[in-house]
Amino acid sequence: MVIRLISLGGGSMEMLVERDRYNPLLKRRELHLRIVYWGEGATPTRQAVREKIAGLFNAELDRIVIDYIKPEFGKQEAKCYAKIYDTHEDLMDIEEEHIIRRNFGGKEEEEGEE
Repeated sequence: MVIRLISLGGGSMEMLVERDRYNPLLKRRELHLRIVYWGEGATPTRQAVREKIAGLFNAELDRIVIDYIKPEFGKQEAKCYAKIYDTHEDLMDIEEEHIIRRNFGGKEEEEGEE
């Protein structure tokens, strides 16, 4: 399944869903993606990829986690592993803290300090 997306901050991005599987034990959908980007040169940010996945799969941003985006040397392509949880609570219970910080920018730490 190839999905074309336009306007990534002046560049363009194309996503290819290589593998899409539902994991009932962990209550999440697991996506292996190949991202092809051009026009900008830099690898797309986690936030940009999360927003595009949210639009494509009708999911809220607070249920989506990008595990990794690995650019390929010499190409404007990257492999990506994303997870869409059934609920935000499932995400918070299952995911590790450093993955949550990378995706949500440390919101949970700021709330805990107040």
